Amino acid sequence: MGYPKTLLEAIQYFSDEQICIDLVAAMKWPDGKPNCPDCAFNGPTGAKEPHYLKTQRRWKCYECGRQFSVKVHTIFEDSAISLQKWLPAMWLLANCKNGISSWELHRALGVTQKTAWFMLQRIRLAFKGGMIGKIGGAGSVVESDETFIGPKPAKMHRDRRLKLKTAEYAGSKAIVMGMLDRETRQVRTKVIPNVKRGTLQRAILDTIEKGSTIYTDAAVGYDKVGSSLFVHETVNHLKEYVRGEVHTQGIENFWSLLKRGLNGTYIAVEPFHLHRYADEQTFRYNNRATKDNPLDDRDRFLLAVSQVANKRLTYAELTGKTEPPTSA
Repeated sequence: MGYPKTLLEAIQYFSDEQICIDLVAAMKWPDGKPNCPDCAFNGPTGAKEPHYLKTQRRWKCYECGRQFSVKVHTIFEDSAISLQKWLPAMWLLANCKNGISSWELHRALGVTQKTAWFMLQRIRLAFKGGMIGKIGGAGSVVESDETFIGPKPAKMHRDRRLKLKTAEYAGSKAIVMGMLDRETRQVRTKVIPNVKRGTLQRAILDTIEKGSTIYTDAAVGYDKVGSSLFVHETVNHLKEYVRGEVHTQGIENFWSLLKRGLNGTYIAVEPFHLHRYADEQTFRYNNRATKDNPLDDRDRFLLAVSQVANKRLTYAELTGKTEPPTSA
């Protein structure tokens, strides 16, 4: 089946809701056998395969009688927005280098800005699916660094700049930690509460395979990082930025891409939501076209669609009114 390669082709291709349903179904059920959300794991084995009702564009389970759509148990669940709008939105977010704002998406799709913002947050949740597992390993080099995201005092009014020095506004910047595997060119990011030694080293142990070589700057938090588990070398940025192969220029390049989107496209991101924006940029970076891996816009889009299943983000969870479910 030939999927579209450009945005124009995608808009034309996904103008038919049935084609959208077929694509999501193919990604959600690769074996071609739809599962009833009620009977898939709890019902008796050997149950009849659900029957597709063409007029209602949903399936009916012979075992329990329930009808269900392809949106169930995906990021699209309980959304009144058609897949004809969801899929172009996913295409845009997966392939726009600096992201796409909710205001721009609301104008492009004809939905409200609030709806567009909610759609984008759900799509970012799908992007996170490919960032599972550790990076590095014996013989691999991993760069580790952290960056601060938040207001710039130099561009503020004097009164607000003074408030930043008070206890009320202390720690107003959020911190994102990143690790880049030089061999695979894969990045992992995590929003962390502080840059204390315990926080930084716990993140490294959780993300990097034992036996890796780790390059960091000379920050105190990296002192004696897993001395028996990793080879650790530092570069002192007060004196130099590169010492042979020892540097953190790769992860700093990623920070420039992340901040270009945050400062240029999204303008102001609340720390509460920052991890999703970091996941968005990480997805695009990890799946960019390289000499050894010539991915195109279609490949990134299809990868994103393949990760929509078994993820759910409600508006109450998004706005902090309820706690998100804990993953096992």
